[in-house]
Amino acid sequence: MAAPLLDRHGRPPGVLRLSLTARCNLACPYCLPDDRDPPGLLSTGERVALVTAAVGLGVHSLRLTGGEPLLHPRLEELIAALRPLRDAGGLREIALTSNGSLLSAERAHALRAAGLDRITLSLDGADGASVARMAGFGASAAAPGQGDALLARVLAAIEHARAAGFDPSSGQLKLNSVIARGRNDDQLLPLAALARERGLELRLIEFMDVGSRNGWSPEQVLPAAEMVRRIGARWPLEPLGRPSHGTASRWRYRDGGGAADQGNGPGGSHLAVVASISAPFCGDCNRLRVTADGMAYTCLFASSGTDLKPVLRGGPAGPDAAGLSNVLAALWRQRADRYSEERSTALAYGASPTSTRPQPHAEMAYLGG
Repeated sequence: MAAPLLDRHGRPPGVLRLSLTARCNLACPYCLPDDRDPPGLLSTGERVALVTAAVGLGVHSLRLTGGEPLLHPRLEELIAALRPLRDAGGLREIALTSNGSLLSAERAHALRAAGLDRITLSLDGADGASVARMAGFGASAAAPGQGDALLARVLAAIEHARAAGFDPSSGQLKLNSVIARGRNDDQLLPLAALARERGLELRLIEFMDVGSRNGWSPEQVLPAAEMVRRIGARWPLEPLGRPSHGTASRWRYRDGGGAADQGNGPGGSHLAVVASISAPFCGDCNRLRVTADGMAYTCLFASSGTDLKPVLRGGPAGPDAAGLSNVLAALWRQRADRYSEERSTALAYGASPTSTRPQPHAEMAYLGG
């Protein structure tokens, strides 16, 4: 039996985050996407070859991201083409992260029928004004109304996903919220109440220094511990811990999570926090990220990527499967990234935030979070 593939810190590959587009129909200030894709986007066949090679090296979970992945016109076709990998057992899960604004009832059922296992929707506020601010609608008189409309679409998307068979109590439907101090930290309790009412796990994410567009500073970070303290003061919580290789520490509501869910399943109305800034989890990170145009990044904060297109477009016969596997294996073996831990240590010793940031720094819209 071949030895398992490990990076320089002994971490195995496990999750592939595959971006399908850098475009988005929103302009959230922590991401600030482009309005167009870079040239040279991967084809469906190239993406299938990439995932197949990654699964052969130990990747077991696929996250389809963007930009906004629902803007990808052949999304269902891609999922259906990847389904045999999951049915064969090598790929345990195909998941999608979306802002939810484009998820109709028909689309939710089509994604489920194609083979999608899990969907995470994003919502950064529980009222129209907050949603508008966090979606980048600006300060026009029409913004609150636009925020109300977006909020209604995302709430409808939650129910469309549930009706299509994505079960929150089994962790198949979750809600993401990025929290920034001074921007939307007043939404913690309203978002928690909303998630409890709908039986959803709410995943609160610290505002991260990804890219160079979002004006990040440490002062804008509301630590996950503070988020938990505020919510726990209203609804007492019990810790469940962070699973191995997971990004989120999870908590159970002592009252069961509200009327919609009694907290008996692994999902449902639980609370989770992603503390990339205040409590880094680089030590067991198992994620590889590939952009829509085929650049592989071994860390969300990596300063450079590896272009996979030469082996994905190896010749008339299509992707060079053996060459692709070799490139991915070599890339993983040389991986030594632990940027969040290094940043945390540097800031603790008084370094400036900009001095801890790799240059150039890939943007969130390209890396898909």
